[in-house]
Amino acid sequence: AYDYTTSIINLIDTPKEYERKDYSFNSFQSWLRYLPLKKDNTVFLFNGEEKYNQSAQYRVIDIDVGNKDLQQCADAVMRLRAEYLFASNQKNDIHFNYTNGTSIPFSKWSSGYYPSLKSNKVVWVSNANDSSYSSFKKYMNNIFMYAGTASLEKELSKIDMNDIEAGDVFIKGGFPGHAVIVVDVAINKTNGDKCFMLAQSYMPAQSIHILKNPNNSDLSPWYSVKECTEIIVTPEWTFYPDQLKRF
Repeated sequence: AYDYTTSIINLIDTPKEYERKDYSFNSFQSWLRYLPLKKDNTVFLFNGEEKYNQSAQYRVIDIDVGNKDLQQCADAVMRLRAEYLFASNQKNDIHFNYTNGTSIPFSKWSSGYYPSLKSNKVVWVSNANDSSYSSFKKYMNNIFMYAGTASLEKELSKIDMNDIEAGDVFIKGGFPGHAVIVVDVAINKTNGDKCFMLAQSYMPAQSIHILKNPNNSDLSPWYSVKECTEIIVTPEWTFYPDQLKRF
């Protein structure tokens, strides 16, 4: 049975005057706010070492990093999206593009084909069909290797800051680029301001963590849309409002 008491929604309160936005229970938005948090607030790298900077995280999400340097920034966003689709029995909707533009659907992978890169072209090689969770994890590792911020940015649609929802992504595609995902949204019933909470992984691959708000310790870990009209300053990257995208 799932222990909801350790989740974001139960352990992180909204700021005063704000109430969490209503989301239907089986939605991606709702799934994100029920992510479990670790008791230990240390961010670990994939190799078990502690991250050099331990001041960015507000809380650490209880999800594995893997033992390779793969689950970095955009990868963590894709992992959360794919985990939701897997858990909610929408496996046919799991697909991401490689950096070279090839679409790699999990449905093709799980039906017994393995994408092999030959001189930057993808050749599908016959393989045993397997739609298990461990097969899904192997699929995600493959995606982490050949996709990133540059490919994910092209797959997402632009969203206005005022329409921000949980599940939206601030993303700067490139080498290096960065991506963080909105894991919760609350609304101020008096003035209509929205505030949002962000989570990230980074380089090297590390525990996915909820970010502090370095510009407003009273509001942290929430960010106010009103305070983010020109830039969104996160502990390790600065985004702009026109970099907000949606799956």
